[in-house]
Amino acid sequence: MDYHVKDEALAEKGKLRIEWAAQSMPVLRSIRERFEREKPLQGVRVAACLHVTTETAYLAQALKAGGAEIRVCASNPLSTQDDVAASLVVHDRIPVFAIKGEDKDTYYRHIHAALGHKPAITMDDGADLVSTLHSDRRDLLEGLIGGTEETTTGVIRLRSMAEKGVLRYPIIAVNDADTKHLFDNRYGTGQSTIDGIVRATNRLLAGSIFVVSGYGWCGRGVAMRAAGMGARVVVTEVDPLRALEAVMDGYQVLPMAEAAPIGDFFCTLTGDIHVIGREHFQAMKDGAIVCNSGHFNVEIDLETLASLAVSRRTIRDFVEEFRMEDGRRIYVLGEGRLINLAAAEGHPSSVMDMSFANQALCAEYMVKNAARLERRVYRVPEAIDREIARLKLESMNIAIDRLTPEQEKYLHSWEMGT
Repeated sequence: MDYHVKDEALAEKGKLRIEWAAQSMPVLRSIRERFEREKPLQGVRVAACLHVTTETAYLAQALKAGGAEIRVCASNPLSTQDDVAASLVVHDRIPVFAIKGEDKDTYYRHIHAALGHKPAITMDDGADLVSTLHSDRRDLLEGLIGGTEETTTGVIRLRSMAEKGVLRYPIIAVNDADTKHLFDNRYGTGQSTIDGIVRATNRLLAGSIFVVSGYGWCGRGVAMRAAGMGARVVVTEVDPLRALEAVMDGYQVLPMAEAAPIGDFFCTLTGDIHVIGREHFQAMKDGAIVCNSGHFNVEIDLETLASLAVSRRTIRDFVEEFRMEDGRRIYVLGEGRLINLAAAEGHPSSVMDMSFANQALCAEYMVKNAARLERRVYRVPEAIDREIARLKLESMNIAIDRLTPEQEKYLHSWEMGT
């Protein structure tokens, strides 16, 4: 079996950590049990470019239980949990190509390795598999029946491809499922981002000024959790509707140029490039801490920061100090990459339970409906979204009401007035 992980001796530790995560993933467990019986993915080759965490490992096990032949690579050079990667190789015989801290060349070699078995389905977290297939491995496009995309950033890229008519196979935007972005993006990113910042810095958030750049679902989650830790939250936005919502939620809204001189912590979650740049670095106070929880490490203009600095050093794990000519120090966490995965463990497994349930069920859906899917980006079918929510509530022993026949009729009629 072809694979590339850091150390197979870590496999036992990884196995226990996967088992721990699985205890909080009852929805995916129920899907896995059904997959084991029905084998809906029998013989289907899957390439998954995802964060190699305990939760991803449980998804990979579920897909294999359903009959899939799966290969896994990392969707971020710093997000791999090496013990988990080793466990998938040693205990599950799943080829994994991922090492925490891998350089850019290795990262792309691993992507090509994951595509080496000519997949029929891709699973992406940022659309790097799709972009590689459309640039360097176009020879594999004809064999693809579909793909899934986990992130906001990836969906933006894929919709752009579809609009320009260059997308060569159908993709389901898992990120757009309500059971994904309303929970994973908000509660998962919120908690895990704060977790990563605190683990990396051990600094107190209470009483600080915490600048959140981008008030999408991820930004909402981080703002909510930072405020819950006692920080005074400032939001920066370019969208007037989101900025207005942030104001109504009780946060101060400022342009980044005005937030830069007052912020103690800065976290970008926009999906765009150079959100924090030269003018902001020049205005920041001594000791400002800058990090990113958007998918790619482009939101902070690190090249410009390096050019402004007279010295730089790693002062503790995942914390790099840039000293300015005037003596000010700016600290960048996790090389500007996803801080929740670079310095912490990513989203809690109970929220990833729903996200990865979407991945598993959408893979099954594509296999069943391959003949009628067009080359465009689809939403997750509403029936899948609602079934996952139902299963999650059931696992929490929570019951809800059902419409009576009279109520159903009323909602679907126009004859009855006030």
